[in-house]
Amino acid sequence: MTPEPKAGGNAGMDSDYLEIRGLSVSFDGFKAVTDVDLTVLQGDLRFLIGPNGAGKTTLIDAITGLVPATGSAQKAGTELLGKKVHQIARLGIGRTFQTASVFEQLTVLQNLDIAAGAGRSAWSLLRTRKSVLPSIEEALETTGLTALRDKPAGVLAHGQKQWLEIGMLLVQNASVLLLDEPVAGMSAEEREETGNLLRRIGSDRVVVVVEHDMDFMRSFATSVTVLAGGKVLSEGSVEQVQADPKVQEVYLGTANLAATDPATKRESADA
Repeated sequence: MTPEPKAGGNAGMDSDYLEIRGLSVSFDGFKAVTDVDLTVLQGDLRFLIGPNGAGKTTLIDAITGLVPATGSAQKAGTELLGKKVHQIARLGIGRTFQTASVFEQLTVLQNLDIAAGAGRSAWSLLRTRKSVLPSIEEALETTGLTALRDKPAGVLAHGQKQWLEIGMLLVQNASVLLLDEPVAGMSAEEREETGNLLRRIGSDRVVVVVEHDMDFMRSFATSVTVLAGGKVLSEGSVEQVQADPKVQEVYLGTANLAATDPATKRESADA
């Protein structure tokens, strides 16, 4: 039986892990992220929270090569900073965005097949498959989309599109998943299903969830990192973070932080 995700992870540093040291990102002289240290081990379902403009999305943009950064970001000892986006993806770093990126005219199965064929030639992608890859069958089962495999992705519910995008990362063998507000706009039922999906995939992967939904965070996070003003403000269990006076001040005492933080201009939808 697959173990549940837990604080501190299910495995040591000899397995997959994400290690960030002194990571900083600047835009036109303004530091959006400043000297962030972050370590997430396999099996630790880490939530990254903080006010708008805190630098959360910018941090995962840096890890995935979308914005330049200084410092270090390593996956199991392999440096990511300085590499191109496709090189980072091939190292097993998977990323979702706030709006699911799927091929709406293609079926669920075709979306997964294209994702699984990211390393194949164009000719092999055009050929009709006689059978479904085991990795795709597993992703369909994991995401709960087996019954919808032949449906066009465009007819899926909002939550199901997010699950499909996660499934597309799974068939690419992504072992580090960076998920940007995965439950934004979902119904209560979809949020619950998504949380259970994160538990299923999070036990043997590194999963970082950028999230604004505090109820969702309290229900499913095994550990939490709080960013504010581009810096790590607090880190620990849900209970420890919620009891931290610094966190309480940011969330309760500085409601106008997003309006006054210049980073908000760069990250208007920062999660």
